Amino acid sequence: MDVSLFDFDLPEELIAQTPLKDRSSSRLMVLDRKDGSVQHRRFPDLLEYLQPGDVLVLNNTRVRPARLIGSKEETGARIEVLLLKPLGEDRWEALVKPAKRVKPGTVVQFGNGKLRAVVEREAEVAGGRIFRLEYAVSDLEKLLEELGKMPLPPYIHEELEEGERYQTVYSAEVGSAAAPTAGLHFTPELLRRAEEKGVRVATLTLHVGLGTFRPVSAESVEEHRMHAEYYELSEEAAGLIREAQSNGNRVVAVGTTSVRTLETIARDFGEVRAASGWTDIFIYPGYEYRVVDRLLTNFHLPKSTLIMLVSAFAGTEFTLQAYREAVEERYRFFSFGDAMLIV
Repeated sequence: MDVSLFDFDLPEELIAQTPLKDRSSSRLMVLDRKDGSVQHRRFPDLLEYLQPGDVLVLNNTRVRPARLIGSKEETGARIEVLLLKPLGEDRWEALVKPAKRVKPGTVVQFGNGKLRAVVEREAEVAGGRIFRLEYAVSDLEKLLEELGKMPLPPYIHEELEEGERYQTVYSAEVGSAAAPTAGLHFTPELLRRAEEKGVRVATLTLHVGLGTFRPVSAESVEEHRMHAEYYELSEEAAGLIREAQSNGNRVVAVGTTSVRTLETIARDFGEVRAASGWTDIFIYPGYEYRVVDRLLTNFHLPKSTLIMLVSAFAGTEFTLQAYREAVEERYRFFSFGDAMLIV
């Protein structure tokens, strides 16, 4: 399958650079797979498409402020490091800019030496390095809160005034390099109204890696390999989902990360059950969904694995038709953009 099938023209001015003042004030495009219709709504209208007994599945991961600006101890040259994944014993996989200046043995310091990063070797990912971190405090996460910045995607060129706007209101488990952006539209009030309607809320955790958002570089979809990401699903959440399935209610996945977690577990265990581990599942057209009945998502990058996942759910032609309509209707795209509900 040719990757170019998932390409589309997107005017740069439609890439949302900042979040809206009110999280829930974004637009909502609704795609109906049965009749092929497209409706243009507002995000709070999502409640009209939920029924008592449905389960809304949220990813409660929290973005780590892991973008660090430091300097080489030897020369003082400016170095930017983005921590991606802990490997144990204070070793991390990270992206580095400019990578050509950072060779094995290089030491990068941050916060006047509060944190030091020693390069052990190059990583498989382009521009990647394996670092060993050195610090005197007992809590690395608190140190990162002090020294780090939000790792915003490269298509966002403006600084974020309030870091919490790149976190969902229900974020809890620190570990992501990027936000599960479909959840950014929810407010506590909207979630409360959903629960008052009889909608159940189940949370899972999938720590998002940057590989999820990168355009596919291979010419053929089948040649692409996903980076593994860590997930957890509790017995309580699994029970809510199984109960909905047995009662004929719908499982509504908020975001592609929730989809990938649920579909991984169903693929590996034959049902939704408590589980944890690493997933590199790659969902593209031809995939048969086992768990998810409805999908809430944002508008994604051309030729990305995310638009392929959406195309597997809604159909490639229907998805690309909707994206063209979104461009014509001036929807806001990507992380801080508008939302799409597929029913």
